[in-house]
Amino acid sequence: MPTIWCPGCGNGIVLQGVLRAIGKLNLDQDKVAVVSGIGCSSRAAGYVDFNTLHTTHGRAITFATGIKLAKPELTVIVLTGDGDCSAIGGNHLIHAARRNIDLTVVVFNNSIYGMTGGQFSPTTHVDDIAATAPFGSIDNSFDLCELAGAAGASYTARSTTFHAAQIPLLVEKGIENKGFSFIDVVTACPVYYGRMNKMPEAVDMLKTQRDNARNIKQWSTMSAEEKQGKFVIGELKNQPAPEYAASYAALREKLKGSQ
Repeated sequence: MPTIWCPGCGNGIVLQGVLRAIGKLNLDQDKVAVVSGIGCSSRAAGYVDFNTLHTTHGRAITFATGIKLAKPELTVIVLTGDGDCSAIGGNHLIHAARRNIDLTVVVFNNSIYGMTGGQFSPTTHVDDIAATAPFGSIDNSFDLCELAGAAGASYTARSTTFHAAQIPLLVEKGIENKGFSFIDVVTACPVYYGRMNKMPEAVDMLKTQRDNARNIKQWSTMSAEEKQGKFVIGELKNQPAPEYAASYAALREKLKGSQ
């Protein structure tokens, strides 16, 4: 079916991975909520038939938190972009991770603002070109999995659209985790990011993902020099911890008993 996404965009691959995970878990369609913010990736919520909510810029995790607290029986999945969740939505990200609320956040990470003209984002790498960094970005980029994990997320993982078969496996494990799960998926934006950084064809960007990704086993044996320009994929953190909605429900019951 036609989408708003440009030819060569990897967002369809990421969405397919999420849907495959939901299908593998055989989740009740009426008990799944999909929440998105603003951006190319956030249009994904409009192409799926669940309880969907297309929210304001940077606020997807906030709306999702409200849904989970009001309807804890729902599986709540957030589809968001790197700019949406880590720039204007960065504060919401770290506090949802800190609370370890049972949300599965899937980031469509193309390292740029694709929908609004190619501005640099918090995951644009140093020296990369963007519409607002025509001479190269001088900002250090976030490692979103490190950020979420350090803030308290109990599950973090990363994949790429080149490693399409891995995406549903990681999303599935994220949904099964009873806590804040964060899956960062490196995807391609050939129209803006690729064109401005000498990778105008989608296949060029997929090859870059293939050549620079290292699985967690390889990564653990690499030196700091060998890691330069590379990134790790796979399951990065899986440390179950008390979940916020359950703790909130227990507190409510405790207060009812004390009245």
